[in-house]
Amino acid sequence: MELPIEFETEMRELLGAEYDLFTDSLDRPRHFGLRVNNLKISTEDFLKICPFTLKKVPWTENGFYYTDEDKPTHHPYYFAGLYYIQEPSAMTPAALLPIEKGDTVLDMCAAPGGKSTELAAKLGGTGLLVSNDISASRAKALLKNMELFGVANSCVMSEDTNNILKYSDILFDKILLDAPCSGEGMFRKDAKLLEAWKKQGPDFYSKIQRQLILTAADLLKPGGEILYSTCTFNRLENEGTIEYLLEQRNDFEIADIGQFEGFKYGSGKMAKTARLIPYMIEGEGHFVALLRKKAENNINEDVDCGVCSEATEKIITSPIKKTKKTKRKVSGADNKTASAKLPEELEEFISSLNGTELGGTDRKTGTFILDKDRIVIRNDKVFLLPETDFTEGKKYRVLRNGLYMGDMKKNRFEPSTTFALALSKNDYGNVINLSSNDPRADRYLKGETLTLEYNEINDMNLSDGIVLIAVDGFSLGWGRLLKNTVKNKYLPAWRKMN
Repeated sequence: MELPIEFETEMRELLGAEYDLFTDSLDRPRHFGLRVNNLKISTEDFLKICPFTLKKVPWTENGFYYTDEDKPTHHPYYFAGLYYIQEPSAMTPAALLPIEKGDTVLDMCAAPGGKSTELAAKLGGTGLLVSNDISASRAKALLKNMELFGVANSCVMSEDTNNILKYSDILFDKILLDAPCSGEGMFRKDAKLLEAWKKQGPDFYSKIQRQLILTAADLLKPGGEILYSTCTFNRLENEGTIEYLLEQRNDFEIADIGQFEGFKYGSGKMAKTARLIPYMIEGEGHFVALLRKKAENNINEDVDCGVCSEATEKIITSPIKKTKKTKRKVSGADNKTASAKLPEELEEFISSLNGTELGGTDRKTGTFILDKDRIVIRNDKVFLLPETDFTEGKKYRVLRNGLYMGDMKKNRFEPSTTFALALSKNDYGNVINLSSNDPRADRYLKGETLTLEYNEINDMNLSDGIVLIAVDGFSLGWGRLLKNTVKNKYLPAWRKMN
C-alpha cells in the first residue's frame, strides 16, 4: 500500500525505528472480534455454550477474537443478541469508560451501536443511556442493535449535539465521544479511507472534534468523565484535541486509563493517553484518552464557556427529571399516557408475565422493571419509558425512547420482537425452547411456520396462544400456537436471508 508522504512523515516521527514494523503490519490479515452481551449472559456462561474457537482480547473482559470460518452472524445466538460483532480495537473505548450502575450516560456519536450496546450492558438496566448519531441512516442501524441486545433504559436519537446542549436539562455522569476522524488507523482495513483522507484529512476533522469535545464538556457533571477516542493516529486530531480542551476548560484533567500490554502510551502531560497500533496489538489503530471534570470547580464561575455559558447554566441549575407517576400530558388525541388505565388486553398480557424485574442473566436480577406507571400508548403502539425521560417537552429527533413493547390491535395486544429480546425465558410461561442445532430455529428466523410434535407440547407444558420462541433458553421472538402449528411472528425486516 502506497502511503501519502504527509502520513509517512507523521508516522516516522511517532514510531522512529519501529516505523518499518508498522508498514509491514498493514499487509497482515485483519482480525475478527465478537463481544459477549453481558446484559443477557455472563462471559463465563457464554464460553460454556460457545460453538466457536475464541481467543481473549487482552484489553476487555468480554471481547474475543474469532476466525472468519466460524461465521458467527449465521448462528441463532447472534439473532438472540448474545454477542456483537466488533473489530477488537473498537471495543476499547466502551471498555475503558468506568460506568457505574445508575449512571446517566451519553454516547455522542453512537452508530452503528457497538459502543452503546456495551455501555448498556455495563449499566445493567439501571440509569439512562442516551445514544445519539447525527446521521439518520446510521441511527437506524444503531436502533436495531440496541433492540437486538434487549436494551430497555435507553433513548436513541439522531440529533445535532449542539441541540442536545441547547435543550437538555440534565448533565451526564459519563460521556463517550468516539469522534469522526480521518481514519488513519483503519487504512489497512479499508483502502477507500486512504482516498478519502486525501480529500478530507486531519485539518477538516480536527475542527469537528474540537466543537464536539467542548459540547461534551458542557454536558458533563462536575466529577464526571469523558472517554475521547478516534481511529486515527494523527496528533492534531488526538493530542491536539485534548490540548484544546484543557486550554478552553481549566476544570478538566487527564485521568488514568490503566496499563495494558501492547498499548503505546504518550509522553509528558499526555502520558496517560494511549494509541493502539497494529504491529503492537492484534487489531486496528485507535487513540483513547479519559478526561475528568474536576468536582471542586463550578464551570460557570471559573471557566469561560463562551457561547455555551447560558445553556450550561440552565443545565446545572435544573434537576434530573424522572418519569412522572402521575398522569403525563402527551399531545395528540390518539395518545394514552402513563398512569391512565391500560387497555384490558394489555393488562391481561402483562399479568401473564412472571414478575416485574424482567430480562437479565439471572432470574433474581432482571435488567429492567416493568413499571406500569411508565407505559405510554401512542397511536396504538405501546412503549415502556425509561425511568428518566430525557425527551419530555423537547423537540429532539427521537427514533426510540425506552422499550417498544408492541401494538394494540382489535381486541388483542400484539407483543413486539424487540420486547421478546428484552425478556428471559423465565419471564413468560408459554415458551418453545429450541436447541441451536434444531433446524426449526433457523426456519423460525427465516419467517417459516413451525410444527411441533404432540409429546413436545406436553413436555414444554404449552398451551394455545402467544408463545415465546427461544433458542437454548434465550429469546428470539414470538409465535402463535394452535394445536401443533406455530404461526411465525418474527419481525419480517429482521429475517435471516441465508
